[in-house]
Amino acid sequence: MQKIAMLGSGFIGRFYAESIHGQRGRDRVVAIYARREESAKKFADDYGCDYWSSNMEEVIAHPDVNMVCIALPNNIHEEAVLFCAKHKKAVVSTKPLGRNGAEALRMLKAVEEAGIFAGYLEDLCYTPKFLKSLESVKNGSLGRIIWAKSREAHPGPHSEWFWDIEQAGGGCILDLGCHCIEISRNFIGKDIKPVEVMCWADTQVKPIDAEDHAIALVKYENGAIGQFEVSWTFRGGMDLRDEVMGTEGTIWINNFLRTGFEMFTTGQNPDGAGEEYVAEKAESNTGWLFPVGDEVNDLGYNHMFTDMFNSVERGNEPAESFYDGYIVNAVIDAAYKSAKTKLWEKVELPVWRGREGVEKPSNYTSYNETHYLIKQEVTHDGRNKLILKDKITGKITEQDI
Repeated sequence: MQKIAMLGSGFIGRFYAESIHGQRGRDRVVAIYARREESAKKFADDYGCDYWSSNMEEVIAHPDVNMVCIALPNNIHEEAVLFCAKHKKAVVSTKPLGRNGAEALRMLKAVEEAGIFAGYLEDLCYTPKFLKSLESVKNGSLGRIIWAKSREAHPGPHSEWFWDIEQAGGGCILDLGCHCIEISRNFIGKDIKPVEVMCWADTQVKPIDAEDHAIALVKYENGAIGQFEVSWTFRGGMDLRDEVMGTEGTIWINNFLRTGFEMFTTGQNPDGAGEEYVAEKAESNTGWLFPVGDEVNDLGYNHMFTDMFNSVERGNEPAESFYDGYIVNAVIDAAYKSAKTKLWEKVELPVWRGREGVEKPSNYTSYNETHYLIKQEVTHDGRNKLILKDKITGKITEQDI
């Protein structure tokens, strides 16, 4: 049984608590820290916590706690992690791990030096559709992965601190791009080094200092490309989509906005209020709606916490670790730099534990002794056509077989 101290009583802390109390059943949030006492007490009442406080270190050090779950604003993550290291408590942290790569690396070193378990709560790498897709990719069904694209866009986050660049550390790139980068890393291969980033970012709609819209390409050492599209300006709910392209296949995933559950309501029910709750970031509760059948599960929280709890009990690394969070932060640093310079910028990785010197595979597929194969297709008139390239002259020809 995991006895968890939740740090943070807001939106994400409540999502986490719903999952923790709902999946395996035996794990419990036993203590809650919030910056305001009234918020801590309300959370404790709602989830049956034995202990609540506005003193973070007291909650982490509580003798009944054996794991700490960080659901705090980005600028408080490092402080919380250092307390966990001090008191030798296993820790799992919401995304992003840090506000930048240097902060994330300090947290990684702190937990490793303390010898404590540390998991990175990247829920979108645990959605049922993602896990099934990743299994297919690892089994080779798509061949060699050459492009992975991830999109997250919605009207903006719930809490005020996200909109403050000093507390958050950035805008939608840090908030949403962290998901997208890690999704692409999984599909391309976590042992493949991200080497360069080209990014466009702008503040198009919101009266804030950080970016509210961004697009980027992440180049990997093996020639694969990761792409992310993120926005706090998208209207119509929360759009979560992934695409993976390999030499032998393609996967398209729609995780949230269109999942096969569609509903229409005029709102003319007895109280005239429409639906009480539709889904996270939904902007309307009347007309055509797109509810989510099991939001906590569909967003990956259940599978994520099951992996974290099983991993700490078995003494192994979870699928998403603090190391992964650090890599993501390093990629984001390069994205922010590129958005300013408008150039490809190197991903700085002072600690890298993957493969080194991976070269881009050859794109020349031999058809026979004299020709490379470019393409084979059946045309509308029934021909089986080959397009070939001569190995010596380079001449491109076509023939029917």
